[in-house]
Amino acid sequence: DRLLEVVAHRLRQCVRAADCVARLGGDEFTVVLSDLPDINAAAQVAHKIAAALGAPFPVSGNEIFVSASIGISVFPQDGEDVSTLLRHADTAMYRAKRTSKGYRFYEAGMDASISGHLQLEAALRRAVERGELSVHYQPKVEAGTGRLFGAEALLRWNHPVRGPISPTEFIPLAEETGLIIPIGEWVLRTVCQQARAWVEEGRELAVAVNLSGLQLQDPSFINRVEGVLTSTGIDPRHLILEITESVWMEQAGETLSILHRLKNLGIRLAIDDFGTGYSSLAYIKRLPVDILKIDRSFIRDIASDPADGAIVRGVMALAHALNLEVVAEGVETEEQRSILAAMGCDYLQGFLVARPMPAERFAEHLLLPSVEAGRKSGGSLRVS
Repeated sequence: DRLLEVVAHRLRQCVRAADCVARLGGDEFTVVLSDLPDINAAAQVAHKIAAALGAPFPVSGNEIFVSASIGISVFPQDGEDVSTLLRHADTAMYRAKRTSKGYRFYEAGMDASISGHLQLEAALRRAVERGELSVHYQPKVEAGTGRLFGAEALLRWNHPVRGPISPTEFIPLAEETGLIIPIGEWVLRTVCQQARAWVEEGRELAVAVNLSGLQLQDPSFINRVEGVLTSTGIDPRHLILEITESVWMEQAGETLSILHRLKNLGIRLAIDDFGTGYSSLAYIKRLPVDILKIDRSFIRDIASDPADGAIVRGVMALAHALNLEVVAEGVETEEQRSILAAMGCDYLQGFLVARPMPAERFAEHLLLPSVEAGRKSGGSLRVS
């Protein structure tokens, strides 16, 4: 409540005395600007408001940081009555929130897009309880021998009407709406139960789960992880938590203590998509990380581009000097596998080995005679 009072005060300071500032409810405010010379004046006010609300708020002896998403509708082109103008400004605000931009003007066609967005959000909220979400597993193998090392758990959504929905579409939506917190816990629990089942069957695998930056910001995240470990009975050494390089860089200061607590639980940590976030190994050496995954963009042309080969070779050498294991992502050809093995890469992951598959099919392939023969002979493991 105190924060809202201070926000209202700052909003009033951003507009003229004749303009109207009102709180509609929750954390939403409306500003009515009259007699503007052109729409650029509205943009200037929006920019001023975003800057004012971006500064820290001193509340009860603490500094609170917030951000603003602003939607703008203009009379008369965006509506000739109050309700239409408010609705269109609200639509533009949600678009600004989705695109992480400070403000957006209303545009024709936004309503249909927002409507579809809201429908997908409602469907995602019901997906877990309806059993529409599932976890697929993509194998990781030792680069030199082809022996199975572990797997990466990947979330899939099979919509009853639309069919399979790409993770690139629903994962950002889950993060935007906060659904990634309960969904992430469900994935972690599902994976730990599966890993424990495989161990009981005599197949010890290290299974990796991707983490969202929002999960690391959740104050109860560590308690959630501890609860899952306890209830499933999994040995923490069979669990790897993967965090993208961009999240490591953006939240390193905020989450360093959380990462150390995860390490103290016996969980291994990995940097995913390494090479895309402009970090350095000099910085990474201060983080409690065990595994570095080289992004597929460096692997794709490793056989034809000397620069990519030099980068991968250098990263591996430095990573090994820091006692980090290296996983190459996106391996699709035998030539890539051979080059990476010769460079001393620890593990491979990609379509050459196998595409992601349901747990049942993954287990079936683990028991194939050809796989066992491949292990004994040191040959590569490839599953179609």
